[in-house]
Amino acid sequence: MKATDRSFGGWLCGVALVALLAACAGEQAPAEAPRPVLVEQPTGGAGAAVTAYAGEVRAREESPLAFRIGGNLVRRHVDAGDQARKGQVLAELDPGDQRLQVQAAQAQLAAAEAELARARSDRARYAALAGEQLVSASAMDAQETAWKAAAEQARAARAELEVARNQAAYSQLRAPRDGVIADRLVEAGQVVAAGQAVFSLAGDGGREVAIALPESRIRGISVGQPVEVELWNTPGRRLPGSIREIAAAADPQSRTFAARVALDAGARTSVELGQSARVYVAGNGAGAPLSVPLSALQPGPDGGHSVWVVEPADGTLRSVPVKLGDFGETRVPVLSGLSADDWVVSAGGHLLREGQRVSPVDRDNRPVAAASSPAPERAP
Repeated sequence: MKATDRSFGGWLCGVALVALLAACAGEQAPAEAPRPVLVEQPTGGAGAAVTAYAGEVRAREESPLAFRIGGNLVRRHVDAGDQARKGQVLAELDPGDQRLQVQAAQAQLAAAEAELARARSDRARYAALAGEQLVSASAMDAQETAWKAAAEQARAARAELEVARNQAAYSQLRAPRDGVIADRLVEAGQVVAAGQAVFSLAGDGGREVAIALPESRIRGISVGQPVEVELWNTPGRRLPGSIREIAAAADPQSRTFAARVALDAGARTSVELGQSARVYVAGNGAGAPLSVPLSALQPGPDGGHSVWVVEPADGTLRSVPVKLGDFGETRVPVLSGLSADDWVVSAGGHLLREGQRVSPVDRDNRPVAAASSPAPERAP
């Protein structure tokens, strides 16, 4: 081969190499595939769902009954579930000691009255002698003082007798009102202390449902708000009622607020003590804010928060600053920044970026047609 041919061959290879490099440089990198993301729409607003709370039918007036004195319980006249009438004797203590106290008080009163009679007689005799100036004025004053002291002693003795009689009467436990014995806490033969609960009386004044409200819902429920009550033994039948009271402080262990639901007058006769029930509480209508899961929140500008929203037009992500309310256990209300038609990324937001194309799916891994509708107007 001649030197000229070798030079031409080298030149030709160089040209081919340069063309190959140019072709490779002109190729574009493959487009990034849309990333699957879990999305959901904010809940709440005018379409706020009704929340059900488990509860128990209770009496509006529930009284633990106890003796005002201590002693040995000798007789019990009622049991749990029995009907009690006002003034009815429910149980009795051994009255032996109280009877002795009454007898002692009667004897003290008799002695005091005898002393008062003697002092009264002496006062009358000295008054006659003082009229004839046969005794001094100081002697008369002493008799007057003795008479007044004897009168006060007699009055104190009468008061002691009344106390002793009251103590004897306290050996019988009587029902303070009409009602049902909800619970029995002692047995005959047991020694009870003063103030120790013996029975629990559920008054006949009305029936209510006791429920516990979580901290996350306490601001959306108010006294007087209408509710519906469904008894477990009559599913599908809802009784009208309203929130009567809400505890001012949360329980330190469960962190829930005790509440009472009053049944309407026509519904009270159809419930029994201790029945299980569900209380259905609706949201505050259009005034109830939207909410998103806590996992959807991302750091926002100026130390605030934002969420990723899927753009309907092209399926890309956009960071939307939001104003939040009080945080709940799993969700947080959004006061402004979102509309009910937005699709919000509910998980994995820290791995995403602005403008990234995504493939939205719901919790059942079904594709969501976020781009099928025009972009809604955003809340102010």
